[in-house]
Amino acid sequence: MDRNTTELLKGHKSIRVFKTDPISQEVLDDILNCGMRASNTGNMQVYSVIVTREQPLKDQLCDLNFGQCRTAPVFLTVCADVNRYHHWCRLSDCDEPCSNLLWLLSATVDASLCAQNMCVAAEAYGLGLCYLGTVLYNTAKIANLLQCPQGVMPVITVALGYPAEEGRMSERLDLEGTVHYETYHDYTDDDIVRTHRVREQFPFNQEMVRQNGTRNLAEIFTRLRYPLKDNLAISQSLQEFIDKNWNK
Repeated sequence: MDRNTTELLKGHKSIRVFKTDPISQEVLDDILNCGMRASNTGNMQVYSVIVTREQPLKDQLCDLNFGQCRTAPVFLTVCADVNRYHHWCRLSDCDEPCSNLLWLLSATVDASLCAQNMCVAAEAYGLGLCYLGTVLYNTAKIANLLQCPQGVMPVITVALGYPAEEGRMSERLDLEGTVHYETYHDYTDDDIVRTHRVREQFPFNQEMVRQNGTRNLAEIFTRLRYPLKDNLAISQSLQEFIDKNWNK
């Protein structure tokens, strides 16, 4: 793993089609250990990683992520997890203080840091990956499939394997549009237009606008990909899961 880390990070591509080659246990363990070394709140590690490799379970997990990355040999589902911590607290005759919003947010951040460490390590090994943000669309069903007890909430799944495609590098907003020094400086209309020009002029996005007959790229996101009605429905489902499986 001698590739320059900054070039590795800047060259990230999402891979959705994978070879059938298995990932060795040695490589997988090293990737997982890199995840465990990520920074986390209070060194409490209130997260867990569920490795899915068996085909029937992979198929079901893939279906719950809208059929994405079906050829991946491994799925890593990173969960916010206070179950293990609270079990330790009970055995130590202490309170169970973490079934609340503060620790849901903290555990989600920690799970994300763990996932990102694993992604960087995986790419250093020449593996391809795809971050599946769709986990939050079917949280309750995925938690049930993976037999997550109370206090465990799936937040991210990473599809992992050796690439069978070149992949596409997505556009990103530049530093001027995303970085604020000292304090947050709100955007003018001109700032917004300038910041999002790179996204609106990206050939892939222009083709999406053309194919869907929308007025602009923003309409792709707000009307087709992430409409308000879907956001509200998913939010309600998440709230119900949190009330039942996390909050006390």
